Amino acid sequence: MEAGGGKEHFQKQRQVLIFFVLLGIARAGSEPRHYPVAEEMESGSFVANLLKDLGLEVDELAARGPRVVSKGKKVRLHFDRQTGDLLLNEKLDREELCGPTEPCVLPFQVLLENPLEFFQAELRIRDINDHSPVFFENEMQLKILESTPPGTVIPLGNAEDLDVERNSLQNYTIAPNSHFHVLTRSRRDGKKYPELVLDKTLDREEQPELSLTITALDGGSPPRSGTVQIHILVLDINDNAPEFTQSLYEVQVLENSPLNSVIVTVSASDLDTGNFGTISYAFFHVSEEIRKTFQLNPITGDIQLVKYLNFEAINTYEVDIEAKDGGGLSGKSTVLVQVVDVNDNPPELTFSSITSPIPENSPDTVVAVFSVSDLDSGDNGRMMCSIENDLPFLLKSSVENFYTLVSQGPLDRESQAEYNITITVTDLGTPRLKTQHNVTVLVSDVNDNAPAFTQTSYTLFVRENNSPALHIGGVSATDRDAGANAQVTYSLLPPQDPHLPLASLVSINADNGQLFALRALDYEALQALEFRVGATDRGSPALSSQALVRVLVLDANDNSPFVLYPLQNGSAPCTELVPRAAEPGYLVSKVVAVDGDSGQNAWLSYQLLKATEPGLFGVWAHNGEVRTARLLSERDAAKHRLLVLVKDNGEPPLSASVTLHVLLVDGFSQPYLPLPEAAAEPAQADPLTVYLVIALASVSSLFLFSVLAFIAVRLCRRGRAASLGGCSVPEGHFPGHLVDVSGTGTLSQSYQYEVCLMGGSGTSEFKFLKPILPSGLVQDAEQN
Repeated sequence: MEAGGGKEHFQKQRQVLIFFVLLGIARAGSEPRHYPVAEEMESGSFVANLLKDLGLEVDELAARGPRVVSKGKKVRLHFDRQTGDLLLNEKLDREELCGPTEPCVLPFQVLLENPLEFFQAELRIRDINDHSPVFFENEMQLKILESTPPGTVIPLGNAEDLDVERNSLQNYTIAPNSHFHVLTRSRRDGKKYPELVLDKTLDREEQPELSLTITALDGGSPPRSGTVQIHILVLDINDNAPEFTQSLYEVQVLENSPLNSVIVTVSASDLDTGNFGTISYAFFHVSEEIRKTFQLNPITGDIQLVKYLNFEAINTYEVDIEAKDGGGLSGKSTVLVQVVDVNDNPPELTFSSITSPIPENSPDTVVAVFSVSDLDSGDNGRMMCSIENDLPFLLKSSVENFYTLVSQGPLDRESQAEYNITITVTDLGTPRLKTQHNVTVLVSDVNDNAPAFTQTSYTLFVRENNSPALHIGGVSATDRDAGANAQVTYSLLPPQDPHLPLASLVSINADNGQLFALRALDYEALQALEFRVGATDRGSPALSSQALVRVLVLDANDNSPFVLYPLQNGSAPCTELVPRAAEPGYLVSKVVAVDGDSGQNAWLSYQLLKATEPGLFGVWAHNGEVRTARLLSERDAAKHRLLVLVKDNGEPPLSASVTLHVLLVDGFSQPYLPLPEAAAEPAQADPLTVYLVIALASVSSLFLFSVLAFIAVRLCRRGRAASLGGCSVPEGHFPGHLVDVSGTGTLSQSYQYEVCLMGGSGTSEFKFLKPILPSGLVQDAEQN
């Protein structure tokens, strides 16, 4: 059905076309009239008044029956028969009617019927700018290599503007940018198209995509435009080498950092893409030491420690790193590794010189010169040096890190001969490390001390009668010095008494100070000996000191008791007279004895060994007094002989005996003297007797009577030459060193007799001297 309708429509169009062809042929000789009209005018708009062109008047129009005939079914024009005006029957769209054809002409005819006449005319539709240029695409996408050189022209799709002539598309513009400008080109058919021209090399790494706005402008007033967005993708080429984020990496690493720790990560970027942007890292011409110390991850760029750092050996590493992309381009960077010192090295102390020993008494002596060092740096390498405060030494700083150890004032070797000095060097790091070094300083001796005896005086004891060369003791001196300065030599110093033969009595060992008695000593002759000894060292100059030695001779029991009374060396014994009327306890006599020894060796005791009539007399043991033990009677014998033993207290004890003759008388008016039994031999003078008599006289309170007795004895001695017998008193001088012992060996001051017996041939003469008796005893005698 549709096909049939189309065929019918086609036939009608053909008929109309034939009609107009015929009409045209008929009117070929006449030129059509042109009537301009702007498109898009409202319906009923005035086009032209045809009366003049038709040659008609207004009143003639109706009779002629004019009407407008045009191609097609649409009646676009209307002829007003009343006025002769040609009006638009509808809006005309030039672009719809004519498209791009210019001029746009719509032929039409005015048909006059009475008579039939055709009036050929054309309606020229004038274009107005009622259409904007329009691109076929809202967005264009271009791909351009970044290596495209400047000046390259890139054709673009053109825009369409349905308007014509001036209102049609006139040119293209582009939004301002730094890479492109646009050119407007015309084709042969007059259409204009844009061309994009590259002004500046593209850099994908800088700007991988660009968006441009192309504007198409027509020539209308006001002009109309149309735009299109151009999206440009910059295609990559390997035109960028990898670039590190830093050309120099500076990193500080503690020297005690653990192994496998990441000290720094290098990073490089490549603006390229794909394989061109894939980066790998590697060391670039580094030393073997660096390769042993560090390890580089080729993918991540991590640098790890594979060997312990040592600031003191290497404190800086300069490591060159290369980053290479897949296209073979590379970039380089340097990693500067600063090893940060940690306090891992104690200070070191190095001696340049040590002086030992040093002499005492020498102030400010340089003992040692040393230097200190610390391999660390900063505070870790700064040091303090010190010694103990209680030592007589000082540390003095000289040049940098050099010190001298100096004695502070004079030293005294005798107080301390050796010093152990601890030198402590401490750094200022954290934690602080220190080094200690012990220095032993010996103090050499100077002879500044004289020998000193252990005692200022020595008392030695030696028993008399010693053997010659007997060791009696020793002295000892010490010298606080050392060596030869402390070697002491002993000697005897000259005695103050020039008459004392010291060299013949005592000798001393020069090496050890031992003393020896050169000969036997006699207590009774020499009881004490004083002298000085010297001790001299071997220093230079030599020093010496002295000590007093007192030798006391100890008594030995080498003297037996000596009886002073009664005398035993006379030619006739002395007889004691005792009245028969004597009471018990009557003092008959007193045995007087002395002992040349001293002490207990001179303590004497008395004992009655033998008596004519035992029990009649007794002897007091302590004083030698002989007294009656009972009353005398007529039956008692007149003569008695008593044997008295005198014994000392020595060990062994020594003794002497004396015989005492006692004559009992009725009174003292007649002399009763028996004849001597034997003539005494002349006694030899004994000086000891004189000493004993002097001792006896010294202890007597009645010194005068003692003198008289002594004179009597002396007189007896003088008359000995003229008589055959007499009292014999020992001559000679009493030794001055013998002294009496109180209460022993002396007569009581109350009973003293002066008796002289003289013997002749056949007769005896008795000279009786008045006894010195106590007043009580005298009275008793007179009464009897």
